[in-house]
Amino acid sequence: MRSGHRLGDGQAQARAARVFSTYRAGSQISRLGRGELTEQQCDPEVAEVLGLCRAAARASSGWFSATPGGRLDPSAVVKGWAVERASQLLYDAGARHHSVNGGGDIQTRGEAAPGRPWQIGVAHPLCPGDLTTLVTGRDLAVATSGTAERGPHILDPHTGRRATDLASITLVGRHLTEVDALATAAFAMGDAARGWLRSLDGIEAFAVTADARAWWTPGFAAYGRVPAHA
Repeated sequence: MRSGHRLGDGQAQARAARVFSTYRAGSQISRLGRGELTEQQCDPEVAEVLGLCRAAARASSGWFSATPGGRLDPSAVVKGWAVERASQLLYDAGARHHSVNGGGDIQTRGEAAPGRPWQIGVAHPLCPGDLTTLVTGRDLAVATSGTAERGPHILDPHTGRRATDLASITLVGRHLTEVDALATAAFAMGDAARGWLRSLDGIEAFAVTADARAWWTPGFAAYGRVPAHA
């Protein structure tokens, strides 16, 4: 079975909003952030997500934060975690070849067709309608953090200011929960992320800087197209 899915189940989305939405004053995350609930009083998924946030903060030496701007907001983990969970449910139900897309962050399993890997186009953050790279492979997770859709919105957790060194950064790995969180940390880190990403096992990256330069980790070319001249 081969299929492509977008997260669109109304019931699942409603529950996610009830628990994790930072825009709803009555969500569990909002109430937890205001001190009206304890972590133990929230649904078990809240503790799981916050644990993942703490792990991402450790892995990135604090460049990932679940409290950007001083307010509890685990959204940078929630989306990738939810997409990967949906993918696992499909896999366990017998859909061994599928792609789940959550707002442009993608978890794939198996192949797009027999003998044909998945191909994932990455939007160019500075040239609307163009692609900056094309990622190809099997059993991949691909996440992009950048300014193309929402403008500058990721905060440097050390200064509280908007991160502006990069226009976008795309990470490729195996698990979207990890890849999505690390992409957020890498974007906040800016050009300094280049050395850090080279040290991570199983993670490759492609970045476009604010002044339209590109850089990538040494292993990225095994997955994605790179310019002939950087």
